[in-house]
Amino acid sequence: MKLKKMVQLSLLTTIALTIFVIESYLPPLAPIYGVKLGLANIITLLAVMLWGWKEALIVFLLRVFLGSVFTGQMAALLYSLAGGGMALFIIMLGKRLLGEKLTWFISALGGIFHNIGQIIVACYLLNSLAVMIYFPLLLISGIITGIFTGVAAQVLILKNIQIRNLFQVKE
Repeated sequence: MKLKKMVQLSLLTTIALTIFVIESYLPPLAPIYGVKLGLANIITLLAVMLWGWKEALIVFLLRVFLGSVFTGQMAALLYSLAGGGMALFIIMLGKRLLGEKLTWFISALGGIFHNIGQIIVACYLLNSLAVMIYFPLLLISGIITGIFTGVAAQVLILKNIQIRNLFQVKE
């Protein structure tokens, strides 16, 4: 990996990690554990849309691991890896099939699959399907927060001249 790209990915990871840590101190959006805006996902979306899947995967994995360490939420690491991993896969597939113009929609799909991944892990770890009762609420929150982060990322992508110049990404 070239030094320039490594610095760019380090900067993206730092921004995503900072957003993640700050968001962890905000009060919950709903009385259901795990429902949050996921603002750091804006950076992951940008990484997918402006760089590619390998770079986005690096940013995602570093953010999830370091975020769990810095916030002291190591127990949530499996949930984050499963949910975020499924979301990232869907986002990468969505970019390939739909392109950058539907980032908000791709992000909503990512929000849905993020919650599917978390529910699967919860069912497995708790050895119970009882947690499925939360799925409809998580599904709705995933769609809403996915659209929100997707619109934010899409606005930044539409301002791509400034972002691409900031990181000097080649078209």
